[in-house]
Amino acid sequence: MEAGQELVSLSILVHIFAIFALLMVIGINFYLVYTEENFFKLASRLKKITPYFHSINFILAYTGAVLSGYTHDLNPTVILMIPTSLFLMISEIKRYKKMRVIKLADIELQVDFREFAKKIYIMQIIVIVCVYMISKLF
Repeated sequence: MEAGQELVSLSILVHIFAIFALLMVIGINFYLVYTEENFFKLASRLKKITPYFHSINFILAYTGAVLSGYTHDLNPTVILMIPTSLFLMISEIKRYKKMRVIKLADIELQVDFREFAKKIYIMQIIVIVCVYMISKLF
């Protein structure tokens, strides 16, 4: 029984660490969108950070599945975390797909992308914080 408790406590620790790591990656992306003047430097940096985003999101989903499966707990909070993880993944894919087709001469598309990316990052932060607060309340 002690090994099971150790698995659960370590999974919870990794899960919480991954939440804060994901918030940090989103914060870095948000900061880059605000501060980087050169769009192609911005795009290059965001392309380098995107695999980290998806890896951390996968860690969140995997540790959440391990915790839920081991404890046989499928409460509404756990069910809420599934679409949250999907939303994060899909919104990041949409952001990446919109960014990769923008050319040097498309100044208007570059400006539109910055606004789109800011909205995406704000939504991602709000969703993560809300789900985290809901999980602590229930």
